[in-house]
Amino acid sequence: MTRLRNRNRKGNAISETIKTTIGKSIELVQLSKVKFDKRVFETMATGKPVDKLLSNQGGVPRATNYIVIGDPGVGKSTVCLDIIADIKKAKQKVLFISGEMSRVDMYQYMQRYPKFGNIDILFLGEYADENGKLVIEEVLKGGYDIVLGDSFVEIQDAVKETANMTTSSAEKWLIDLMIKHNQGENDTQCYTSFLMIQQVTKGGNFVGSNKLKHNTTGMLEIRFTEEGNQERYLMFSKNRRGDVYKKLYFSLKAEGDVQYNSDRFVQEEENRKRLDDEMDELKKDAAAWDKIFSMSDSSENVESVTEQI
Repeated sequence: MTRLRNRNRKGNAISETIKTTIGKSIELVQLSKVKFDKRVFETMATGKPVDKLLSNQGGVPRATNYIVIGDPGVGKSTVCLDIIADIKKAKQKVLFISGEMSRVDMYQYMQRYPKFGNIDILFLGEYADENGKLVIEEVLKGGYDIVLGDSFVEIQDAVKETANMTTSSAEKWLIDLMIKHNQGENDTQCYTSFLMIQQVTKGGNFVGSNKLKHNTTGMLEIRFTEEGNQERYLMFSKNRRGDVYKKLYFSLKAEGDVQYNSDRFVQEEENRKRLDDEMDELKKDAAAWDKIFSMSDSSENVESVTEQI
């Protein structure tokens, strides 16, 4: 190890450790020789239009990690709780780790969405005098199909304070824990998926390290429309298992369920396909014209050479 000394934005000296040796053997992988449990490729569906947005197979794929960001008050927690509550109806085991709400907060929340009352919830605030790292590890040990964390940074900070860890080490521990359960390393060999709500900067950008970004399957953004009419939509800006930049509008006006505007989603898909087809036709026409002019230019060149002779 080599310890370098740098300075942060305030000019204060900070220490940074850089590895000078490789502590892990390097393995070159040929995927044709790798064997996977077929359960890894299953998806967990909600039975709602959001399934088409989550992945091309429909629903949340197993062994994946999704980061959820969005505008304040847009309904990030509600949408995510709605997703895992519907997945639970399909006989999957789900967990909500709350780093912000109390039992009273959640109980009042449940009055509007009764199905949230059937979700297993870990209220981290109730374990402020315990080692949060050990608490979370013990709960996840039993194995869950999908885990919702609200929020990643709140869970990270709770562990940091109660386990006497640095911010970076707490983040690394949480990411490594997610990867461990992605791989089915729990008592029931569940290939756990995680939905992690994450804070954003004032400019609305994602907050997190490169390690978190690299181990994220998708970045789900939940936003208000720019028009200012308070319409809400979901959109992936990154999704290794599905499409990106397709907007699914939703409403929180009704009680009991998040309502998705599937008709609008289908219509926009048809409009997008029509536009793509038109662009393909334009490209074909342009290529045809280029070929004609190329032939014309060749003919003129031949005539010019003939005249010179």
